Amino acid sequence: MANIILPPSWRIPDREATPESAYFNRRAFLRSAGAGIAAVGLGACGSEFTPAELDDDPGELASCDGDITHPLQPICASPNMDLYPAALNESYVIGESLTDRLFAAKISNYYEFIGNPGDINLVWPFTGPFQVWPWTVEVTGLAENTGTFDIADLEREFGLEERLYRHRCVEAWSIRVPWTGYPLAKLIQKFRPLSSANYVRFVSFNRPEEAIGQRSQENYPWPFFEGLRMDEALNELAFVVTGVYGEPLPKQHGAPWRLAIPWKYGFKSPKAMVRIEFMSEQPPTFWTALEPTEYGFYSNVNPLVAHPRWSQETEIPLGTTTLVTTRLFNGYGSFVSDLYDPELLTYIS
Repeated sequence: MANIILPPSWRIPDREATPESAYFNRRAFLRSAGAGIAAVGLGACGSEFTPAELDDDPGELASCDGDITHPLQPICASPNMDLYPAALNESYVIGESLTDRLFAAKISNYYEFIGNPGDINLVWPFTGPFQVWPWTVEVTGLAENTGTFDIADLEREFGLEERLYRHRCVEAWSIRVPWTGYPLAKLIQKFRPLSSANYVRFVSFNRPEEAIGQRSQENYPWPFFEGLRMDEALNELAFVVTGVYGEPLPKQHGAPWRLAIPWKYGFKSPKAMVRIEFMSEQPPTFWTALEPTEYGFYSNVNPLVAHPRWSQETEIPLGTTTLVTTRLFNGYGSFVSDLYDPELLTYIS
């Protein structure tokens, strides 16, 4: 087929997409209220944390677990609530309208939480049992500084900043979002990888008792695993994400942390990671293992290379009804084009 056809429920008028100016006004309000937010945000998911400014529900949401009835309810309080909202890094802006916050919370392709196989993007109602805090990561392999680390301590060590990024899904939809986090390079360098470490592998959680998709899709090789070449991981765009829209990540977007690799298709940005491995050889990856003719290791956004079942030449920004032209490397070529031999861009890599 020429283009993926998105269900009508995915579409809202252009006028409902959040302009950057409106977002920054809201963000200024959050910063002014930050002390109060931090005071209620010291606990974990069961705390009395209320997501700020619920766009279509003025009532309070007492908990980020249990029976999830609102797309913003799965925002769990972070141990580092005083770091939100983070200052914008003006080196990473996009000059385009941001995707509406509530609308972005409704759409997420996260197979671990698919409760309805007929709608792979509606996952937020099924995230309630998932426990976000405390959270640690195990670091192994070809590095000097290995062991187990608390990710809340890492956030405080590195500090947080905000970046406005485009995010392009391989399914030909896209969003424009304000991620909060810190450069992946800071994390990598903390572990002091050896010169023989040419790749870094990321492994996500495996909790079928908390993730309905891991129970219902037993044919998938859980847990999810992804990988990057070391120079990709150290590129300035590669970003460890802990929040979005000035608040901690909702569970459906990968809480408590995920990666954002904006020049690659979205599945190259693993969510809820529990292990980082430094390796000499290229690691296998989840979707390549399942569908090697559809998803390659590099998976750079390239509109000239079609998916076997649809074109990648255009995309639909969520919240609109207008097809736009997809850009090579998702528009980030000035940052990353020198990383790749041109031959890698001629096939599904």
